[in-house]
Amino acid sequence: MPKSHRFPRLRCAHWGVVLVLFFFVVNSAHAQDWRTMTPEERQAYFAELRAKAEVDRQAMMDRLGLTQPEIETSWADDPNRPQHLVPREGTVNWYDEAGNIHVRSGWGIWSNYIESEANNIPRPDALVLTNGDPVTNADTWWNERRPEILAAFETEIYGKTPENTPPVTFEVTSTQADAYDGRASVQTIVGHIDNSRYPAATPSINITLYLPATITDAVPVIVRVGGFFGGAQEMPDAVAQVLDLGWAFATVNTGAIQMDSGAGLNEGIIGLVNEGAAREPDDWGVLAAWSWGMSRALDFFDQHEQVDATRAAIQGHSRNGKTALLAAALDDRWAIAFPSCSGAMGASLEKRNWGETIDNVAGTSEYHWMAGNFLKYGGNWEAMPVDAHLLIALVAPRPVFITGGTTDQWSDPHGEFLAALGADPVYQLLGANGLGTTTMPEPDVSLISGELAFRNHDGGHTDAMDWPVFLEFAQRYFAP
Repeated sequence: MPKSHRFPRLRCAHWGVVLVLFFFVVNSAHAQDWRTMTPEERQAYFAELRAKAEVDRQAMMDRLGLTQPEIETSWADDPNRPQHLVPREGTVNWYDEAGNIHVRSGWGIWSNYIESEANNIPRPDALVLTNGDPVTNADTWWNERRPEILAAFETEIYGKTPENTPPVTFEVTSTQADAYDGRASVQTIVGHIDNSRYPAATPSINITLYLPATITDAVPVIVRVGGFFGGAQEMPDAVAQVLDLGWAFATVNTGAIQMDSGAGLNEGIIGLVNEGAAREPDDWGVLAAWSWGMSRALDFFDQHEQVDATRAAIQGHSRNGKTALLAAALDDRWAIAFPSCSGAMGASLEKRNWGETIDNVAGTSEYHWMAGNFLKYGGNWEAMPVDAHLLIALVAPRPVFITGGTTDQWSDPHGEFLAALGADPVYQLLGANGLGTTTMPEPDVSLISGELAFRNHDGGHTDAMDWPVFLEFAQRYFAP
């Protein structure tokens, strides 16, 4: 298979929507351990971060010559607000009868969950070049269509990963034997990123690696983007299920690589490479920075005697699911990708008004995930040159397992299925098996017979119930 792009070796939802999630993902090195703060200190801390992010975002808007409409009405008084919505006590958000959250974007568009009003905008065909010529063979895909799709994503959407990223030196800082009741040993690894060019930035790549207690040969590894919000004890089943197969499991702390806030763009790996200066419009955003860090972790696994890095899967949930999909598109060493409930700018169609949208991601709370150029598409969805089906297609023909949840409509599971359908022809062109159907499956029905797989679990914003199915899927590729 021709080599795809590789790195060099070595929710704007309203603030009330994302605040709780934001608590979990702010860089632990910068959060001053918010868990120990008083409620007043915590409120002030996050208000300061938001204010700094707003300044940075506005500076990029000004640089691009962009303006947002001034909306004079409050949410409550907005005549465009669907009248069946009601506010929920203790929040600033609005909800419908099904419990779906509704917000008004900075461009005045309210969240939608009615299929007939999703306003599906025509999307580019994965197998048609930008000059209109059809892609009828694998050579044209690898040599022409894939490069132009990748260039559009890098320039306009996620940003370009710099060529001059610093070297990383890994160190195993601790090993705990007899973990998980003697079933595993746990290694703590720190990737020291050379910050000599800008010492004010101190990013690192922090890995926790769970190895089966008994290893005779190098084993596959499932690498999770980010950790568990409450530590490994919050989701022991995933680790245990992987260990039961005799495989390794790892987590990578994304916050130590780059802070999940526009307030941190002058630090972390982005700030280090830019030496504290503001980003250019096509510079990488946080999702691309995290993807770079995941690839550096893969470098470490490639040198680890007990890990088979040729059988490495990348998994992530929510915003980390967006990262897992992007990382797999950017680095073809990831053998399998498992993006869970990844939503907008992940696996769900973007030019579709359902749940989280382009506008939400372009707002103050999420714009930093993307390149500055992405702001051009807030309120201007038709102009965006790519869509999620093309991101999924960049992973082809490698296996990808896309999941959503029936009550996680913010992440748009139907839009994820439609995006997978859009990528299906590329998988087939490259000799892989696609979804095998054009009909959205019933809840908990798993489409895993091909390399392009999909499941919509009966439940909410979680990946817990999808792990057994994913591991069944992965065993087809990782079995000895």
